[in-house]
Amino acid sequence: MRMRTAFLATGLFAAMSLPATAEKPAAPAKLSIVVGGAFTSMDPHYHNLGPNNALTNYVFEPLIRFDPKFQPEPALAVSWKALDAKTWELKLRQGVTFHDGSPFTADDVVFSFARIPTLLNSPSSFIYAVKPVARTEVIDPHTIRLHTTIPVPLMPYNLTGVAIVSKARETGMTTASFNALQSAIGTGPYRVSAFALGEQATFQRNESWWGGKPHWATVNYRLISDNAARIATLRAGEADIVDQVPTRDVADLRANPKLDIVAIPGQRLIYLSPDAARASTPFAFDTSGKSLETNPLRDPRVRRALSVAINRDGIRDRIMDGFAAPTGQLMPAGLSGHDPAIPPDPYDPEHAKKLLADAGFPSGFGLTLHGPNNRYVNDSKLLEAVAQMWARIGVKTTVDAMPAATFFSRALRAEFTIRLTGWASDTGEASSNLSELIATSDPGKGRGAVFLPDHYSNPKVDTIIEQALATIDVEKRETLYREAQRLAMPDMPIIPLHHQVNIWAVRKGLTFRARMQERTFAWDVDPN
Repeated sequence: MRMRTAFLATGLFAAMSLPATAEKPAAPAKLSIVVGGAFTSMDPHYHNLGPNNALTNYVFEPLIRFDPKFQPEPALAVSWKALDAKTWELKLRQGVTFHDGSPFTADDVVFSFARIPTLLNSPSSFIYAVKPVARTEVIDPHTIRLHTTIPVPLMPYNLTGVAIVSKARETGMTTASFNALQSAIGTGPYRVSAFALGEQATFQRNESWWGGKPHWATVNYRLISDNAARIATLRAGEADIVDQVPTRDVADLRANPKLDIVAIPGQRLIYLSPDAARASTPFAFDTSGKSLETNPLRDPRVRRALSVAINRDGIRDRIMDGFAAPTGQLMPAGLSGHDPAIPPDPYDPEHAKKLLADAGFPSGFGLTLHGPNNRYVNDSKLLEAVAQMWARIGVKTTVDAMPAATFFSRALRAEFTIRLTGWASDTGEASSNLSELIATSDPGKGRGAVFLPDHYSNPKVDTIIEQALATIDVEKRETLYREAQRLAMPDMPIIPLHHQVNIWAVRKGLTFRARMQERTFAWDVDPN
C-alpha cells in the first residue's frame, strides 16, 4: 500500500525560542481538546465505541494497557503470567486508590468482570474480553487468577478492554448513574467534575494518581461533530488541539504559523457492511423502484460486483487527499493479521457488470446506502462517491446519511441493507476484527457481536478463528489469521475500502505524541 503524504508536520518538535534575558512564563494549567467523535456514555462498560473509550480512559483504567506501539504494558496490574495453559495470574498494583479514597483490590476486578455481561442493552459489548474467563480466583487482595476452559494466549490483549470500576459503588450502579457522575469514580489520571452527554466533559487532575502528576490541572473535552465548527475553535484560539481534521483543510492549516499538523497511519478500517444473511432486506429495489422479494446481497457475486466497482485509489487521491491506505482486508500493513497476499480489489466496472449479470441482474437494481455524516473522516463524501461508482454499473444508489447517534441506534436494530461504517481492533491485532466482523454470530462465545441479524456466516472460517484464538505459538496464530481471511474475504462478508489516517491540528507551542488508537489524551500533550 502506498502512502503519498508525509505524515508528520516538520517543525512540530522544534523548541520555541525566547530572548536570553526573558523569564520563561509559567506553563498554562488548562488544556482544551475538541473531538469529532460522538461519545454516548460515561459508563466504561456500556458501549465499545472509540469515542467512548477515549473519554472514559481519563477516569477509568484497565489492568493492562497498550503503549503507543500497541504492546501490552502494566496499568493496574504490575505483572502477569500464564501458570499453565488455562490459568493466568496477575499481580495488582498496591497503594492505588479510587477517586473517593477507597482502596483498589482484587474484589474490584472480580466485580468489573461480572458486571460487563449484565449490560444486555449494550450496543457493542466488551464481553469478548471477559467471556473466556470461566472463573476468577482471589488469592489475596493484590493477586488474582483467571481460569479459562481453553487456552487464551491473547489474555493480556483482551484485558486492555476491561475498565475497572469500584465495587464500593455497586449499590445503584447503572449506566445512568455513571452519566450522572454518581458512579463515575475510577483510578485514572483525572476525575470528571462535569459531564453533558454528547456535548462535553471537564476533568480535574487526580493528584494521587499512581502514574505521576499529569501536566494539565484541568482538561476541557468537547464534542463538535461539525468539521468546520471544530476547526473554527482552533483558529479562534478556543481549542488547543482538535482531532479528525478534514483532509481538505490540512494544507491551509499547515500554512498557519500558529498551528501544526500531526498525522499518522491508523488502524481503523472503513468498510461497507452488506446484509449478507437475511432472505429479504428493506432497502433493495428492482429497476422500477419496487422492493425486491429476495435479498440480492446474499449472493457473493453481487457483493464482489459492488467491491470491484469501487475505485479505491480514486477515493484515496480525490476524496481523502492521500490520507488513506486502500485495502482488501481487515488489518493495515505492519500489524499482526495483515496478509500481503490479499490486495485491494482492482477497479473493474466491466467485470462488475458481468458479475451482476451472472447473478441474475443484467440490468442492475437499486439500493439505499446508509452511513453517518459526522463520525469518520469525509464519511458523507465517501457515501456519495461510492453511490456514483455503483450507478455506473447499473446499481442505482440512494444515499441516506445521518448523525452518528441515529445511525448506530438504527444499525443495532438491523434496519439497513448496506451501510458504511468503521472498525478499529480492540487488541491491535486481528483477533477482534475476525471475531466481531467475520465470525458467525454467537453471543455465548462473544463472537460476531456487531449488528447480528444481517451477519455473514461460514462454519469453516469459524473453525479457523477458534483455532487461532486458542493458539499460543505466535507464528502459528498468525498463519491461522491469514488463513481465515483468505477463506472469508472472497465471499465479501464486508467490503473493505481503506484504513484511515489519523490527523490532528495542534496549537503551536505544544508537542502531541499521536497514537495509532486515535485517542487524544491530555497526558500525551506537553508544552515545548
